[in-house]
Amino acid sequence: MASSRQLLKSISSSARLFSNHRTQNQTRGYKVAVLGAAGGIGQPCGLLMKMNPLVTELRLYDIAGTPGVAADVSHINTKAQVKGYSQADDGEDGLKNALKDCDLVIIPAGVPRKPGMTRDDLFKINAGIVKGLVEACAENCPKAMLNIISNPVNSTVPIAAETLKQKGVYDKKKLFGVTTLDVVRAKTFYAEKKGLETAKVDVPVIGGHAGVTILPLFSQATPKAALTDDEIDALTKRTQDGGTEVVAAKAGKGSATLSMAYAGALFGDACLRAKNGEAGVVECTYVESDVVPGVEFFATKVSLGREGVEKIHGTGALTAYEQAGLDGMMSELKDSIQKGLDFAKGA
Repeated sequence: MASSRQLLKSISSSARLFSNHRTQNQTRGYKVAVLGAAGGIGQPCGLLMKMNPLVTELRLYDIAGTPGVAADVSHINTKAQVKGYSQADDGEDGLKNALKDCDLVIIPAGVPRKPGMTRDDLFKINAGIVKGLVEACAENCPKAMLNIISNPVNSTVPIAAETLKQKGVYDKKKLFGVTTLDVVRAKTFYAEKKGLETAKVDVPVIGGHAGVTILPLFSQATPKAALTDDEIDALTKRTQDGGTEVVAAKAGKGSATLSMAYAGALFGDACLRAKNGEAGVVECTYVESDVVPGVEFFATKVSLGREGVEKIHGTGALTAYEQAGLDGMMSELKDSIQKGLDFAKGA
């Protein structure tokens, strides 16, 4: 039977997460908080971050139930020290203590999308949750990188930006909408379709993080494999509808929690590796951007560094199909951004 150490190494290697060489030149350990840590995304995300060798303190926060989650995760034999905080057990001090001087905050808090629920319905519930949590981040860890998972990301990231501006601590280099799941799906679907090794595939995904605003660029996929127009259309639509596919498969009893937790941990790891000084860390993410005129927030490939965003890359050359997809998303994306800004401003 493989030892727990061998198993952990195998899991990490196969998932391309947290490989051992990244710890060799580690400058220091990092404090990471997961907000919404007792939920369907938060629990597995916390588990995966516990496995990350760059994490020395892992703080798990939710309204209730977090001490039990923390106790469970803390038994895993990796070096990160785990502490659970909750509003139920700790009152207002719980969130403050969870965030104090954190380097990275991952926010999957909020309600999941249910059958028949539009992202607009989701917005009404999650917008207030995100605003309140980001206010607490501004007060307790103003220099932290913030990874927003809470949907609808197209609106919650603008809410977070405006909230941080109101607190006087906004740094556009440190606010990220996590669109990594769209990339993970595009890579998986493309690799499966063309018989490629999934771990060696790359597919950039631009735009936003909802429906038609998700635009995988299969013309820029590597390794290069021939795709028919019908295959490109099918792969694009499957990537855009990946969340709906999971909700339907779970018969209305859940949403994409495990894959989202993986994607969240993957992007969180990228932020920590960049913060630790690793060169060449590039991920697709939804940030304040001027790549597309008239759209304040947009996802493209972004080079990450110690202080967050180092360089925002352009879209690259687009096919006619991809350009039509980009043009077709503009109205929805602009409306979603404005909706988030209006909410944060109390308009």
